Amino acid sequence: MTHTSWIALQTIVIREVRRFTRIWAQTILPPAITMTLYFIIFGNLIGRQIGDMSGFSYMEYIVPGLIMMSVITNAYSNVVSSFFSMKFQRCIEELLVAPVPNYIILLGYVAGGVARGLAVGFIVTIVSLLFTDLQIQHLGIVVSVVLLTAVLFSLGGFINAIYANKFDDISIVPTFVLTPLTYLGGVFYSIELLPEVGQIASKINPILYMVNAFRYGVLGVSDVHIGVAYGMIFLFIAVLFTFSLHLLNKGVGIRN
Repeated sequence: MTHTSWIALQTIVIREVRRFTRIWAQTILPPAITMTLYFIIFGNLIGRQIGDMSGFSYMEYIVPGLIMMSVITNAYSNVVSSFFSMKFQRCIEELLVAPVPNYIILLGYVAGGVARGLAVGFIVTIVSLLFTDLQIQHLGIVVSVVLLTAVLFSLGGFINAIYANKFDDISIVPTFVLTPLTYLGGVFYSIELLPEVGQIASKINPILYMVNAFRYGVLGVSDVHIGVAYGMIFLFIAVLFTFSLHLLNKGVGIRN
């Protein structure tokens, strides 16, 4: 990486971080409040009626999934809203004519999404400590999985922004794809509770692997093999990064 490219990358990342921290009341605070409600309603109220799951209280079981949910949604939302705003305001043209490689532009936006995802995930983790005592079993797995997941969904947000033609388009995927996959990704339950057909169908859902890998790092239990989970995450990252860079190089949705 040349000195110019490094400066460009730093500039994009700093801009992205300042963007979501400047409007923290819209980007960081609402997810923290939403997750607090999940802890109260699902963990305390409903969880008392459900009892234990996989040897843990229901609150302990869902905390890793809720943390991952906050990371996923915020990493995705940050990139899709930021990059589409640049397109909408025609500011993206300034980047395209600058002597900056396209992969630097992509890395900059992904890093911004990762930063917001990690920031919200950290806050949600702190909030969760008010409701339960987390005992992390594998710190390395926890850190690596949350980073990789934030990268993956930042790339997903970038692709959504590339294809979006209006502001309504950036809410279609989160509403009709991301939210259902998240709720059906083992956040609130173990897939062992499902019939065999349901378990097979659940394993098509990529979020299942991320949630369970993170849960394994925190609690030491998982519905899927940790090696398979890592393999799926790396595979999706490789595919989405390659596709995102291809779209950027081709100017899809950018050059008219």
